[in-house]
Amino acid sequence: MQEVQGLVIRNTGSHYLVLCDDGVERACLAKGNLRLRGIRSTNPIVVGDRVEVKLTPEGGGEAHFIKEILPRRNYILRRAANLSKQSHILAANIDASFLVCTLVAPETSTTFIDRFLANAEAYRVPTQLVFNKTDLLNEEGQAYLAELIALYTGIGYTCHRVSAITGEGLETLSEQMQDKITLFSGHSGVGKSTLINALIPGVDLRTGDISQAHYTGMHTTTFSQMIPLPTSKGYLIDTPGIKGFGLLDMQDEEVSHYFPEIFALQPQCRFGNCTHTHEPACAVREALEDGRIAESRYISYLSILEDKDEEKYRPEY
Repeated sequence: MQEVQGLVIRNTGSHYLVLCDDGVERACLAKGNLRLRGIRSTNPIVVGDRVEVKLTPEGGGEAHFIKEILPRRNYILRRAANLSKQSHILAANIDASFLVCTLVAPETSTTFIDRFLANAEAYRVPTQLVFNKTDLLNEEGQAYLAELIALYTGIGYTCHRVSAITGEGLETLSEQMQDKITLFSGHSGVGKSTLINALIPGVDLRTGDISQAHYTGMHTTTFSQMIPLPTSKGYLIDTPGIKGFGLLDMQDEEVSHYFPEIFALQPQCRFGNCTHTHEPACAVREALEDGRIAESRYISYLSILEDKDEEKYRPEY
């Protein structure tokens, strides 16, 4: 049988669409023993993976299958639903991730934002924050958005104010995506599909409504896929919306490494193994009292240290 390498561009859970290096897109199945290797994951093969495919004779009725996953340069994952010891990988080989957030309809909490950012730091995925639906914000909401943007840009994260309805910020966002593989993630209902439709005319992703009962988003994206950008060699990775972001295998002493403003102050603490929770002469808690570290960020840091509830950040799917 002939073998060819390629890029996984769609994952429906049961099969994979691979853009092979010969230019042909092929539907493939996974070879069974792939599930026994490496990370304990609910989805060993993900969008963005480079893979080796074993081809079956055309017309033979047998499916092509993925023989091997080639080494990844990075990936981003979270704890899997109902399986706390396993991970769910969102995507692999990413140049950048965009976390789409909204302050209304629905609200994205700073805890969710900070957990996503910490996870992205841990797996070396550069992340930018996309604050969508700015057209829905009243004066108070606009002021709060300005505070959040000041907070996160001060830490070092690029932030975007966008509206898929008015077009605000779309040009700058598009420029940031060129010639890159960019992951789009966020809660259901934050307008991801509408935003992607505005950024890539003609893609026509299905969009959904907001649940009035819970003021949360209804799922529209049910599988992960890579969408080619029409103006460059880049791709946009669209993923199903997620409710929460459970972190996996992050040791307590490592957590501060993934909060840049906390990590920068760590050498100034009296104790080298300071947890920044109770120790005397802690530079981080002193900075917190002085307002040099945001209380919301410190609360997020503590929530990761204290997170023993397996159900607390269960995803929706």
